[in-house]
Amino acid sequence: MTDAFSFALHAKDGAARTGEISTPRGNIRTPAFMPVGTAATVKGVYPEQVRATGADILLGNTYHLMLRPGAERIARLGGLHHFMRWERPILTDSGGFQVMSLSALRKLSEDGVTFRSHIDGAVHELTPERAVEIQGLLGSDIQMQLDECVRLPCEDAEAERAMRLSLRWAERSKRAFEAQPKGRALFGIVQGGAVESLRIESARALADMDFPGYSIGGLAVGEPQDVMLRMIETVEPHLPSTKPRYLMGVGTPDDLLEAVARGIDMFDCVMPTRSGRHALAFTRFGKINLKNARHAEDPRPLDEESDCPALRDYSRAYLHHLIRCGEMLGPMLLTWANLHYYQDLMAGMRAAIAEGRFEEFRAQTKAGWAAGDIPERG
Repeated sequence: MTDAFSFALHAKDGAARTGEISTPRGNIRTPAFMPVGTAATVKGVYPEQVRATGADILLGNTYHLMLRPGAERIARLGGLHHFMRWERPILTDSGGFQVMSLSALRKLSEDGVTFRSHIDGAVHELTPERAVEIQGLLGSDIQMQLDECVRLPCEDAEAERAMRLSLRWAERSKRAFEAQPKGRALFGIVQGGAVESLRIESARALADMDFPGYSIGGLAVGEPQDVMLRMIETVEPHLPSTKPRYLMGVGTPDDLLEAVARGIDMFDCVMPTRSGRHALAFTRFGKINLKNARHAEDPRPLDEESDCPALRDYSRAYLHHLIRCGEMLGPMLLTWANLHYYQDLMAGMRAAIAEGRFEEFRAQTKAGWAAGDIPERG
């Protein structure tokens, strides 16, 4: 345990890295996947279950929490960690992406963004300073600058305008963050759409500002995977090797594997929880859709070798039955299973990098997904 924020790199295998982020609330093993607790809860699972899957850190959402129940209320109630019974590290995003994707009548200016809540239509203003203030009230350990995220594809001029505005907001966010307690960290966010020169300019400018960590934003917003990976390859050489790198809002198991191969340390995504609520399981055999009729009389669990009860102890026939009947236990079990699989994948990558066999692990993992889960017929 430490009273400061720091990052130690333990091993590299190619561009893939493994290390550890130290915070006053505990250490985070990297590469790390952060389950998303949008509204102060990882949907469908208890905090104790999330921790048992191997998660070292959760993500909370500034936009949703500022609207309901409100950052000031959470602060009065002891902060986000106490409020949701998660005493380990929490990362909060700035709310910029949700303003873009969820709010009505959004009005952008140099000062910030004014928008109407998607919940009740109330008008709110989010500036770089207010975004940092909200995250400070929540008490999150890792916080994000306010940025403007544009959908891809977009015109180069639009990507450039948003990138330069985000850089100006990064400077303001950093100044506002200076008043926060020791041990917390603010990350800058690289923007620039799918334009390599803009991404490089953004990364270099943020590196000059000397943030404790760096995020790559504005990806997984409509572009193909190859574009996302090319942008990571473009940005990575321009980010300090001694600071953590966080790819925001990503992704599928294959996205995680490929991004780690390109030097990314941290991820978050709603995919494991959202997919679990829609009957889709992620396993070492690939994706399994429990809605499919072929599971109706299948006595096998999702993975008999797993140490997760949701993967090991419940038959596919039973999970199929729960989904077909609309029973809440079905999505709960599949969410638990997916979160566990994602953490298993991250643990496997960490071990493989430390042992210098990442490429072997990568190939074996992909082969397992390709082989599927249907047993051979005798």
